[in-house]
Amino acid sequence: QVQLVESGGGSVQSGGSLRLSCAVSGYTGSFNCMGWFRQAPGKERERVAAIDGVGKSIIARSVKDRFIVSRDNTNNALYLQMNSLKPEDTAIYYCAAGPTWQYYSDGFYCGANGAYWGPGTQVTVSS
Repeated sequence: QVQLVESGGGSVQSGGSLRLSCAVSGYTGSFNCMGWFRQAPGKERERVAAIDGVGKSIIARSVKDRFIVSRDNTNNALYLQMNSLKPEDTAIYYCAAGPTWQYYSDGFYCGANGAYWGPGTQVTVSS
């Protein structure tokens, strides 16, 4: 059974940094797409970043130049380095991994079809 588990969330002041990790178990292959989404209270889920198996990545415009996505194919892990955090970054962050990419208005991110999701980790940024 494939499972994804996020870690590294927490509370931080504006301007601070956090590094999220996503550990994958129950899967020995390499996912075509791994990525991060987030959902703030009362808002729809939004894409944050995605990365393919050779390290090509996309970062959403709202977090570009502040967030960095990376993956470790050997350990089947995904990371999100978040710098210069702002209160508007407060959300539950979800890790996703799957076989497809889906086109959004600003580029391709991990598709929901056939994807596995983690339970999420809370990130709270105070001003």
